[in-house]
Amino acid sequence: MSEPPVRKRRDREATRARILKAGIGEFARHGFAGARGERIAQRARSSERMVYYYFGSKEGLFRAALESVYAALRDAEGALELDALGPRDGLEAFCRFVWRHYCEHPEFISLVNTENLHQARHLRKSQHLGELVSPVIGMLSGLLRRGERDGVFRCGIDPVDLYLSVASLGYFVLSNQHTLSAVLGRDLRSPQVLERHWRTSVQIVSRYVCIAPEG
Repeated sequence: MSEPPVRKRRDREATRARILKAGIGEFARHGFAGARGERIAQRARSSERMVYYYFGSKEGLFRAALESVYAALRDAEGALELDALGPRDGLEAFCRFVWRHYCEHPEFISLVNTENLHQARHLRKSQHLGELVSPVIGMLSGLLRRGERDGVFRCGIDPVDLYLSVASLGYFVLSNQHTLSAVLGRDLRSPQVLERHWRTSVQIVSRYVCIAPEG
């Protein structure tokens, strides 16, 4: 008796998910050029043939890995309930969420660094490119409108400019943590140093966005 169709589909989905997870880890450790299909297959408890069956090529798997880490950030951002907070508190909550996500998901930093070396060649081919960042730009647009309406945010701030500022303040220190720690003589991954950096960064973003209180 053959397996039920639902069981087969679940098995295929589980195998694909394992391969994707293993691929993310492999690309994060070794970059695109250094990644090897046999190691991915071994970690996924599958075969190299199945790696290419599900993703077509090394390029296809890398593109899927990029889409996956971007989608995870997008989904987590979408779960934020900024409307329950005042505009100033919502802005700080958003900043800290993004920075903590970068900190807790080093695979995102690694894959994006690798893709920048390739000038976004793989990401530009994604059929889901428009879905990966647009939702958070919409969220920030709503937060900015609320802040303007309440008289606490300056008018006319571009949500894309704001997102770039927030992302840069969190991404740079982590993507360059090894070189910066060496030349500055300070462990930039220590919780105390990161917290101080985040507090300073919140002040920078707030001064950019918020109307200074009178007096």
